[in-house]
Amino acid sequence: MSLTTSQLSSLGKTLDAQYVALLEEVRDELDTPEHQQYVELIDRGPGDGADVAIGAVLADMQLTLIDRHVRELRDIEATLARVRDGSFGTCCDCGADIAFARLQAYPTARRCVACQGRREKLYASEVVPAP
Repeated sequence: MSLTTSQLSSLGKTLDAQYVALLEEVRDELDTPEHQQYVELIDRGPGDGADVAIGAVLADMQLTLIDRHVRELRDIEATLARVRDGSFGTCCDCGADIAFARLQAYPTARRCVACQGRREKLYASEVVPAP
């Protein structure tokens, strides 16, 4: 069972909305001075080593959040490319259709539930498996 036109349209709207929201979050993060949290900590008064460490951690967290959003944006772009080339909704491992319910929950899914489960077991010990 392949996706209907209305299902594709619904998922496309979801992907577009997610893309716009993520892009806005990245822009907001980038508009904020890179070390704003650090500056606020230092401005409170005499700082010590702990304040410097906390400021560095906060700056790293901000960069990590931006990096996560950028990865999600790339996933959405890759998914939209699959929509254009006709491979969207087809498992990249077994070639079976990915259930509409799964795509509603996770529109950028590249694998059916069975293949994703096998992949997660296979790569459970790795930090981030390759796509």
